[in-house]
Amino acid sequence: MNIEEFRVAAKSMVDWICDYYQGVEDLPVRSELHIGDVSSLLPAEAPVGPESWTKISQDFQEKIMPGVMHWQSPNFYAYFPSAFSFPSLLGDLMSSALSVNGFLWVSSPAATELETVVVDWLGKMMGLPQAFLAVDGDGNRGKGGGVVQTTASECTLVALLAARARQMEGRPLSDTGRLVAYFSDQAHSSVRKACMVSVTPHVRVIPTREDNAFSMEPALLEAAIKEDLAAGLLPFYMVGTIGTTSSCAVDPIGEMGAIAQKYKIWLHVDGAHAGVAAILPEQRHHFRGVELADSFNTNPHKWLLTTFDCSCIWFRDADPLKAALSLTPAYLRGKGNAYDFQNWEIPVGRRFRSLKLWFVLRAYGQEKLQAFLRHHIRLAETVAELIGKDARFEVSAPPRFGLVCFHLKDGKNEDTSALIETVNKTGKAFLITTDLSGRTVARIACGGFLTQERHVRATWQLIASTATALFTGKEE
Repeated sequence: MNIEEFRVAAKSMVDWICDYYQGVEDLPVRSELHIGDVSSLLPAEAPVGPESWTKISQDFQEKIMPGVMHWQSPNFYAYFPSAFSFPSLLGDLMSSALSVNGFLWVSSPAATELETVVVDWLGKMMGLPQAFLAVDGDGNRGKGGGVVQTTASECTLVALLAARARQMEGRPLSDTGRLVAYFSDQAHSSVRKACMVSVTPHVRVIPTREDNAFSMEPALLEAAIKEDLAAGLLPFYMVGTIGTTSSCAVDPIGEMGAIAQKYKIWLHVDGAHAGVAAILPEQRHHFRGVELADSFNTNPHKWLLTTFDCSCIWFRDADPLKAALSLTPAYLRGKGNAYDFQNWEIPVGRRFRSLKLWFVLRAYGQEKLQAFLRHHIRLAETVAELIGKDARFEVSAPPRFGLVCFHLKDGKNEDTSALIETVNKTGKAFLITTDLSGRTVARIACGGFLTQERHVRATWQLIASTATALFTGKEE
């Protein structure tokens, strides 16, 4: 494909994208294909010779699109949103077009320095402590700072590796067998995976409070630490969550931070979905205690209009991270090493991800981004009000950050599961269920680029009418 052929193909692709977003509301949200249906339509071998763009685009429409889950449908309420906006899409396009690898400052100064600036911008918008920012008010580089990783899972892992490097400094290698990590039973599965990947020998899963807040119980956390110290183990890492996946619960970060400082344990705060809510002054109370953390992450690619992947992590002191991941010993590091982001992540290579975040922050500005988040918080409040008006249903946890959890008040777990699966099969909406204290609950996560109040009201009417059809006259 030459430049002129690309020009034509790209224009047709832009038209397709615009048509897609104008019509995505009318598409079935969930693909109903079975495993193997897509691959059965594709040849077993790559073509020997070139194929026309017309043929390729036709196959995309006929063979790939039927197997797509429409995450950008206004009726997609599962998991957490996968953010989208047109400015971000343009940023992704420019990043792909430039195709730079910003692993070193010298490999693309603009990629490295824009990332430093734009992550600081977001940190300031969120009210993060100055120690987390790369550059202070006088333009001086500090010990902390942030970078863009791929996902919160990677953020959790690199924070763990930094914590281990700090704890193990000056200790014999054999002490790695004594290390213990701590997180709640509502923490994301990626926390446990980080422990598995890093071969952390001991993990403590701390029960959450017995009310419906589902946040970590600090007294149980400290008791576990004391037990482990008495047993000769070495506590080194704990994770607190602002906005757990199941219910958007908020751990008591301030209390956890005090415990972390008392026992010299690294505190990482995972705000994958909800962290960006800190740009709203009225939501800042959920973030009290973040100033005591060693690291903090959030994903603009979930709720801040930035296409996947774009996960930001900030460090109070990045030196332990670089000690864990640096490719060169300290005596060979030059002045520019602080900006060599290969030493801040697992991979060596890195995309120009900050470009799309920069486009988003500039195209919307702080006020419109705040309005966007407030819109979804109001939608969730509307859903909670609708649930409260139907005696058959009950809200399962306090609605937060655009998420509402609910269940059939008198139904069994399998009834809630059957209800949601029946709704999903209609193609008019897509939700998932989760488990809270042994109860199966449904989740409505409001955060879609196109989702409006009429969509959530129609979805609730669908849920209510489906419940009537399924359970009217059913014996208790």
